[in-house]
Amino acid sequence: MASESQINVSGFIIQGFSDTPELQISLFVLFLGIYLIILLGNLIIFLVISCNPHLHTPMYIFLLNLSLIDISFSSNVLPNLLHILLTQQNNISFLGCMTQMYVFVSLAGSEYFLLTAMAYDRYVAICDPLHYIARMSRKHCAGLITAAFTVGFVEPVGHLVLIPKLSYCASHLISHFFCDITPLVKLSCSSTFSVELLIYIEGTLLIISSFLLTLISYIFIISAILKIQSSEGRQKAFSTCASHLACVITLYGTALSLYMRPTTSYSPKRDKYFSLLYIALGPKNLTVVYDIKTIKVHGKILELNLQKSFCSSN
Repeated sequence: MASESQINVSGFIIQGFSDTPELQISLFVLFLGIYLIILLGNLIIFLVISCNPHLHTPMYIFLLNLSLIDISFSSNVLPNLLHILLTQQNNISFLGCMTQMYVFVSLAGSEYFLLTAMAYDRYVAICDPLHYIARMSRKHCAGLITAAFTVGFVEPVGHLVLIPKLSYCASHLISHFFCDITPLVKLSCSSTFSVELLIYIEGTLLIISSFLLTLISYIFIISAILKIQSSEGRQKAFSTCASHLACVITLYGTALSLYMRPTTSYSPKRDKYFSLLYIALGPKNLTVVYDIKTIKVHGKILELNLQKSFCSSN
């Protein structure tokens, strides 16, 4: 049965927002605006950090990699959604669907662990400043970044093996606006126990572990901040963490509500909005808070001339 279904399933139909045809153009304009903001904001972050030697510190190196993830993350989903909204052509090949799912989960996993690395960076900076240079050397930063991407891109391999083996008997309509794990599992008419078990195991070992490591870092950070005597000192210390903390709350909050629950509680309409929050507002939130922070602290963006913006060697 499984092998027969694999031969017959040449692709899927992505529902998108076809249930609201009167809003197609409005949604296209909205998502195009969000996508352009994400691209522009993260491109600014990338150029400013790359071209300003004063920003070649661990926190901003992590941020540079995070901006690249957010560009790739949104580009994996939003252009195809925009194409569907504009042309109403919502077919996607089986290989294209599996590729989109794998890239989405890989980049999400990499983002979690980069946020964890950034939390560790803030922990060392606030709780152990005398050893910061030694503990957050370029070698250590490169190791943390490599580990984050390695874990992120290895973690969804199990899903890539198990999900194509599921049977899709009747409908091939994915009640979502991209190929995500939960809608694909829900669409199957065969047993999904092994896939769901894998989701819970990986969620516990990876998402929860990275969340707990981030939480522990912030427990020590907050404890250290509360011991600072002056209110100005406490405010300055907390300001170095506020932007990162806002991103953590947004991303983990939506991720836990989307994936750490049984598929029996799956609601297509609700999950669409949670996914939009995860894909659009997460990177947008990162762009806004870090761009503002970079502008305020360094005041360099408007001063960068064309030569410096493109890292000219002249």
